[in-house]
Amino acid sequence: MDLFKQNPLSNLLPYDGEAIYYGRVLSPGDSDAYLQALLHSIAWKHDEAVIFGRHFITKRKAAWYGDEAFDYTYSNTTKRALPWTRELLELKELSEKVTGITYNSCLLNLYHTGEEGMAWHSDDEKKLARGKGIASLSFGAERKFAFKHKDSKQLVSLILEHGSMLLMKGETQTHWWHRLPPSTKVRTPRVNLTFRTILP
Repeated sequence: MDLFKQNPLSNLLPYDGEAIYYGRVLSPGDSDAYLQALLHSIAWKHDEAVIFGRHFITKRKAAWYGDEAFDYTYSNTTKRALPWTRELLELKELSEKVTGITYNSCLLNLYHTGEEGMAWHSDDEKKLARGKGIASLSFGAERKFAFKHKDSKQLVSLILEHGSMLLMKGETQTHWWHRLPPSTKVRTPRVNLTFRTILP
């Protein structure tokens, strides 16, 4: 029994949203196997963004999968969902079992080292089902993940472990930003899967 493991039902956010950290939901062996499978079987492409009219290509890579060929637009660029792989369907089923929520799509990010991160943002695109929940699965390097309230600027952070799950639901995307800060100490890759629900 791990006395230091967080209560998986506790809400990390003090108000205006729900962020539930379940800790590790897969064994180290299974987590290692999924990491290798995802690194080699996913159709990774460098992510793109158009900011103030300028086109950027990120070092980070991304991929978009779903039940259908959903279009998903963020940072002023659009992706079309690819058909599920076997591993993604298995992880989707696991995420639904752990969280009690069904999902129809998954956005994946590959961070090659800790120098690659994600700036403050909210997953509040119009095509996302509001409040339903986003299940985030992490594989590989352990990384800090932070929330910041949009009005009070209060900060909440945690370390996302290899094979762990974080659920963001309720009003979290309305009232909180989140980010993956860069770290010069991390030299190994991290793969993150965010299972979502796209509106028809």
